[in-house]
Amino acid sequence: MEAADALPEESTFICTANRDFAAYAQEELRRLFGSVKSSVLSDREVLLVKLNTGAEEAVRKMTDSRPIFLRHVQPVQFEREGDNVGELLSAAAGFVLGSGLLAAGIKAALQVRKSEGAGGDSAPQLKEWLEELLRGSEAEFVSAGADWIVSVYVTPSGVYAGISRPEDNLSDWSGGAVRFRREEGQLSRAKFKLLEAEREFGLDLSAYRSAVDIGAAPGGWTSLLLERGLKVTAVDPAKLHPSLLKMPNLTYIRKNASEIKFRDNEFDLLVCDMSWSPKLMVQLVTGLLHALAPGGTAIITIKLMHKKPMALIKEVIASLEGSRLQVQRSKQLFHNREEITLYMIKY
Repeated sequence: MEAADALPEESTFICTANRDFAAYAQEELRRLFGSVKSSVLSDREVLLVKLNTGAEEAVRKMTDSRPIFLRHVQPVQFEREGDNVGELLSAAAGFVLGSGLLAAGIKAALQVRKSEGAGGDSAPQLKEWLEELLRGSEAEFVSAGADWIVSVYVTPSGVYAGISRPEDNLSDWSGGAVRFRREEGQLSRAKFKLLEAEREFGLDLSAYRSAVDIGAAPGGWTSLLLERGLKVTAVDPAKLHPSLLKMPNLTYIRKNASEIKFRDNEFDLLVCDMSWSPKLMVQLVTGLLHALAPGGTAIITIKLMHKKPMALIKEVIASLEGSRLQVQRSKQLFHNREEITLYMIKY
C-alpha cells in the first residue's frame, strides 16, 4: 500500500473525571484533538474515548496539557466482548502475558475496575484473581513504585485492558482515586484535599515557615499545616475546633479576612478553602496578598457555582494573575467536589 493510502492512526482510552464532570473532561479532549468519539462506561464519570491520533502522540498531548478535569486515562490495547467475567479476565491475562512486558525483576501494579452492572466478584477480588493468572510472568506485583501499570476495566458486556507507564496515566492511582486513611480525631475530610494538593503539585508543606489560612474553620487545613511544623494564622469568624486552640504555633483571629491587616511579607504560604462565591474569595485573597512574600505559595479552591465552569475558571485566574499571582497548576483533585484547586506563586 502506498504511504499516501495508509489508514490514519487511532487510539482508544478509558478516561475518568470526577462525578458529574466527565463532560468537561470531554471538552478538554476536544480542544486537544478536535474530533472525539466517546461513550459512557460508568454513569457521569468514566468514558470510552476513541481519538484520531496514535497512542504515543495522544499520551504526550494529554500529559503535556495538564488538564483540569481529566483525572485519569488508561490505554485500551485489548478488548473482548462477553458476559462471563471469568473468561474475560482470563483473556485479559493472556494479552498481558503475551505482551512480554512483565518478567522477573519488573515491578507491576494491577489496577482492576468495574462499571455499574458488571457481574461477578468485586474489583478487589478480581484483582487477586488476575494476580494469580499472571504469576507465571515472575514479575513483582506492587501498589506503588511500579515500572508498568496493568489496567483492566470490566463492563456488563466485555473487558478492556492496557499496559502503560505510570506517568502516562495522569495518575498512578487506579482511576485517579487518591485514597488517604482517615485518622482518629480528624477534623474534616477537607484535610484530604490539601494532602492531595501537596502530592499532585509536588510540594513539601513542611518546607514552609509561616502560613495564613483564610476561612479556616473548622480547621482541617490548619491542622495539617500545624502537623507539618508551620506557624499558622487561622482567620475565620466561625469557630475553630477546640482541639486546635491550645496548639503553640497557632494564632486564631476570629474575624472576617476583610477586617484584618497583616504586615507585608509576613507569610510564605497562603491557603484558602472557603465555601463562598469565587468573586468574594478573589476579593479576600487579593486583599491579603501584601502579606505573602514574593516567591511565596498560594493554594486555593474555586467553587464552581454555575453551569459554565470553564469560563468561571478563566475569569478567576485572570483576576488572580492580575494581582501578582502566577498560576502553576489548576486541577480538579479527586477530593474536590464542585470545585478545583489552584497552585500559585507570588512574583
